[in-house]
Amino acid sequence: MTEQNDTRESGQAKAGAIIVPVTLFEQNCTIIWDEPSKKAVVIDPGGDVPKILEAVKQTGVTVEKIWLTHGHIDHVGGAADLRDALKVPIEGPHQADKFLLDNVVESGARFGMTGVRNFAPDRWLDEGDSVSIGGLQFDIFHCPGHSPGSVVFFNKDLRFAHVGDVLFAGSVGRTDLPGGSHATLINSILTKLLPLGDDVGFICGHGAGSSIGQERMTNPFITGEM
Repeated sequence: MTEQNDTRESGQAKAGAIIVPVTLFEQNCTIIWDEPSKKAVVIDPGGDVPKILEAVKQTGVTVEKIWLTHGHIDHVGGAADLRDALKVPIEGPHQADKFLLDNVVESGARFGMTGVRNFAPDRWLDEGDSVSIGGLQFDIFHCPGHSPGSVVFFNKDLRFAHVGDVLFAGSVGRTDLPGGSHATLINSILTKLLPLGDDVGFICGHGAGSSIGQERMTNPFITGEM
């Protein structure tokens, strides 16, 4: 059911996380929760909503929010249905991805994904905003390039980030989709993510996670720009 189960603790903050791979894209739908309260958020429910709901049940948490890193179909395809099922608000991404959320059905059709719906979040997110779940607070960084409205969620106390498809272990997000820009993406990584600190670990939208320090030293898309 889940690909990864992780816990992080710093001072008074303690959190847990599991990854639920969804859709044919094996997208890392992530459930993060505040350990003391068991209040949780689902990040990027791209599809397979019954699978996500079963993971929530098995984990024993109470989901209070849905957060979106960006508007691509493999990250948002199940968002509307999950919102209806859990009766919780959707927060994110940045409003620059509105054109993607307005065309979820069309995007899904291109990949044979049926039953998806266009939708709008309950709250758009922007640089400098913050979101919270239980006792956990995450700062928002607007990191365009993979998509115009991509955002990153960063918890300073836990030294942890969810970066969506901005940065990967050994790679970066693709930029050949509408609104993408490689130069803009690299600038987002260099000016927004690397300054967070080498000790910051992250979950990304696909594949294994990594750390800022590891990517600063070994990621060929970054080392060639420094």
